[in-house]
Amino acid sequence: MTSRWSRWPEPEPAPDGVPAGDEPERRHEALIGVRLTAATPGSHLLEYLRTEPCAVAAWWIAADLDAVVRLSADSLTMLHRAVADLRRRGGAEVVVTLSILRPLDLSEATPKKLATSA
Repeated sequence: MTSRWSRWPEPEPAPDGVPAGDEPERRHEALIGVRLTAATPGSHLLEYLRTEPCAVAAWWIAADLDAVVRLSADSLTMLHRAVADLRRRGGAEVVVTLSILRPLDLSEATPKKLATSA
């Protein structure tokens, strides 16, 4: 059963009470919108992200933000620490933190077009 806020459906328990099948690894992920401080060059953020183990991906953005960073951690505590380190050691001003709940399945066909009456 999948709740509104869970990332993956709960696995069905096996007869012995142990979850069956290969359950996906449960990780906490977030997209972080960052703006660099006036004193921080972009190269500093880039070098910091290359050494940050929670940094999965990052993009330079042409907007009010300078970059968007995707962080992933095994625990919520580690994720919060990575966001704090992005601010403290990466020279970034964190503008917005968006927690990733679950991916959208984009592989399914589009719904059938509604028939319109003439």
